[in-house]
Amino acid sequence: MSMQSKPSIVFVHGLWADGSCFGKVIPALQAEGYEVVAAQHSLDTLRGDVATVTRTLRRVSAPAILVGHSYGGTVITAAGTDERVAGLVYIAALAPDDGETSQGQQSQFPVTDIFSHIDIADGRVWMLPKGVACFAGDLSEAEQKVVWATHAAPAADLFNQKAEGTAWKSKPSWYIVAKNDRTVQPELQRFVAKRMGGAPRSTRSTAATSPCSRTPAS
Repeated sequence: MSMQSKPSIVFVHGLWADGSCFGKVIPALQAEGYEVVAAQHSLDTLRGDVATVTRTLRRVSAPAILVGHSYGGTVITAAGTDERVAGLVYIAALAPDDGETSQGQQSQFPVTDIFSHIDIADGRVWMLPKGVACFAGDLSEAEQKVVWATHAAPAADLFNQKAEGTAWKSKPSWYIVAKNDRTVQPELQRFVAKRMGGAPRSTRSTAATSPCSRTPAS
């Protein structure tokens, strides 16, 4: 492990997104001297996404902090067992326990608005245009149009897949709750934050589920 004064930061995106969704927060962190990279995983398989994040960890200095948004929380829960990871940050994210799937965790709570605006076709889950307001309602209308035009559709069975490892049980973890989230149920967020062993790190209100796309001051 290097003697660097600040940890590296690896961002892990969720559904219908890619690493560029963190584009508004990365420059601010770089300006403060952090080494930052966003993983570009395919949303094809959970194991494949975990492997991509693990490869990404090899491209930055250790120790590293993994930051997962939405489904990205499931990915960092498994990838975070890597010895280079010093801690995890969950942003309005899933955080499965041993043997639990993303879908199994979500099924314990009321269905959120976004799932009324999807289309399952060709083995993928596509977001319909009206779903963007649920997914990224904080953004301007122009930005929302770009989100829809560039959204990455996950494999239809992605949420039913499992991966080994539950890093939040053994490593320092923080949780940011988006209490007006229309994609990941806020009740679920509060539940997993409490299960990690403490109160949510923040309960700042957000209009939707795009805190990673907001400017740091917003």
